[in-house]
Amino acid sequence: MIKVNIIAVGRLKEKYLREACEEYKKRLSAYAKVNITEIEEYRCKDNPSPAEIEQVKEKEGKAILAKIQKNSYVIPMCIEGTQLSSEEISKKLGDIALKGYGEITLIIGGSFGISDEVKALGNFKLSFGKITLPHQLMRVVLLEQIYRALSISNNSKYHK
Repeated sequence: MIKVNIIAVGRLKEKYLREACEEYKKRLSAYAKVNITEIEEYRCKDNPSPAEIEQVKEKEGKAILAKIQKNSYVIPMCIEGTQLSSEEISKKLGDIALKGYGEITLIIGGSFGISDEVKALGNFKLSFGKITLPHQLMRVVLLEQIYRALSISNNSKYHK
């Protein structure tokens, strides 16, 4: 059974988002051991300068880097990453397992994205498209897509 770690900046504030995440974690338990680690979201004043934004990303990045396990396959979620279909995500996860990785770490950045240092550590950068999603909602979408991908590889009826 593969281990999936999700490192996410910020806490889920809305009950409906927490419930959705818990539902997908429950469904995923048939295929994977899922762990979600929340990193403190750093704030800055309204209309921050580019330097202030970089400072926030660097602080969050250092906290993220401290939580990544050695020998984990690291996938930062970022807009410049590769876009894959659900079937391609399923194949990618299978390929990662075949390469001997027993653990995958997916990273969801904060409001300003992910630091360059975290992106550079990634084995593969993944994007869910050019749209901007709130990072709290992104957690639900990511869990659903992991569940869909593992359902595909296990020939479940979930994916149509």
